[in-house]
Amino acid sequence: MTLMVSEVFHSIQGESSFAGWPCAFVRLAGCGHGCRYCDTTYAERKGTEMTIDEIIEKVGKIVATLVEITGGEPLLQSEVHPLMHKLCNRGAKVLLETGGFLSVANVDPRVHKIIDIKTPSSGVCEENNPENILLALHQKNCGLGSFEFKIVVADRDDYLWARKLLLETGLLDACTVIMGVIFGKLEPDNLARWILDDRLKVRMQLQMHKYIWPPDMRGV
Repeated sequence: MTLMVSEVFHSIQGESSFAGWPCAFVRLAGCGHGCRYCDTTYAERKGTEMTIDEIIEKVGKIVATLVEITGGEPLLQSEVHPLMHKLCNRGAKVLLETGGFLSVANVDPRVHKIIDIKTPSSGVCEENNPENILLALHQKNCGLGSFEFKIVVADRDDYLWARKLLLETGLLDACTVIMGVIFGKLEPDNLARWILDDRLKVRMQLQMHKYIWPPDMRGV
């Protein structure tokens, strides 16, 4: 069983509720959804073919207890499921970061799922998969494990769109929702003020790795 891999590297987790922790990243190749603010377009290229055992061996050499599977869009490759299953069996805390276009229903319940909700400025908000929100709302009953959602906004319109979605769905009462700015498009203090004014129960984040290293640097 093989996967097309863009890169495997060791870095500080820059986003999500795990931000700040050392992490082994497995970035799978391929996406094609065309999000306007994608910051990993290089991962859309073919990548390098690796077996699951080769990936696990490379991750093992990093010696990290936290492993994130990301992309691209990792769920496009069906073999990602046995990869995550094997990593969980080895005792790692496994994170899956997905663009939110595909359902996470078949993901190993031990995997912590970090799911994007695309805003209008992305150009692909119509492709958000509503099943993922429904799964999160019913996670306690269907045994799907832990969820969190990530929303990045470019402007006030994005924020208002996201606020409406969150309040209408009740997602804020089901799991952690993290909101951040598109780097270089919106000043963080604007988003912070909107969240505070609305008493919105989201966790604000900045992309930590883009402040530690140059924002376009790969493999960090």
